[in-house]
Amino acid sequence: MRAIFFGTPEFAVPCLDALTEIADVALVVCQPDKPSGRGLTLTAPPVKLRAAALGLPLAQPAKVRTGELAELVRAQNADVALVVAYGRILPGDVLSGPRLGCVNVHASILPRYRGAAPITWAIARGEREAGVTLMQMDAGMDTGPTLEVRALAIGADETAGELSLRLSQLGALAAREGLPRYVRGELAPAPQDHDHATAAPILSKDHGKIDFALDAQCVHDHVRAMNPWPAASAQHRGKRIMVHNTRMVGEAPAGAVPGQVVLADKSRVVVACGTARGEGYVGATGAAPRCVELVRVQLEGKKPVRGGDWFLGRGVQQGDRLG
Repeated sequence: MRAIFFGTPEFAVPCLDALTEIADVALVVCQPDKPSGRGLTLTAPPVKLRAAALGLPLAQPAKVRTGELAELVRAQNADVALVVAYGRILPGDVLSGPRLGCVNVHASILPRYRGAAPITWAIARGEREAGVTLMQMDAGMDTGPTLEVRALAIGADETAGELSLRLSQLGALAAREGLPRYVRGELAPAPQDHDHATAAPILSKDHGKIDFALDAQCVHDHVRAMNPWPAASAQHRGKRIMVHNTRMVGEAPAGAVPGQVVLADKSRVVVACGTARGEGYVGATGAAPRCVELVRVQLEGKKPVRGGDWFLGRGVQQGDRLG
């Protein structure tokens, strides 16, 4: 089997490794190097680094719709292309370049969570199961026929970063075992039920904002969904504080309002939540107002600390309001 690989971030690297085990990889395509960090140093994406270590041919096109990428893909005479978190929508002339087209490893159980950030939105909306889908690519956004689905349970306190690591390994397994079967004609494409599709839009920094009017379970799920990026955050005394980890700790005291710090001492900081459900939330919530403990927080320009250390540093007091 002769194959092309499209991918860019760390999530895609295990799939690239898997492809090298089952195919002759004629070409690796990833996005261009980008400025990163405070110094805006030009940084190579993880897939580029891995391709270089493996000695594989590499292309980093700045544009995908000029016809040049399609010509390059056709020139490889590949049986199939494997696409994993490449980060751009491929046009029809690229998708049709390999003999059997392009196959995508998408990090959700399609048709749910089509789009750029399926792992984050699955956690944020209270899902208790995630997975990867091996699918034929078409001109739409994750709308093509599915070939194979593999699922796993989401841990009650698992962050998006942690789940991403597990799903990247599951995706590699799906590619290693499923792609040869697809090339041999052993996997029958199944159309998606578009009526049950949901979206997983690209993330922005504003998505991290915590709404303490939501139920504590919604808040807890939101915090772990936004970890590591864009990080859940709230305003406190006019400054942004990032909340990296939370824990649900029971009902709120009588009279407490959402966002109120109901307990702050050297051991922990506890905040009252409301009873509202987030938009699109599918998980179970409580009937009465509950609280979350802020397990690990970070002030702007500072290192992450325990909630109790935040109190000891006189950063927060009981009765303060987060919003």
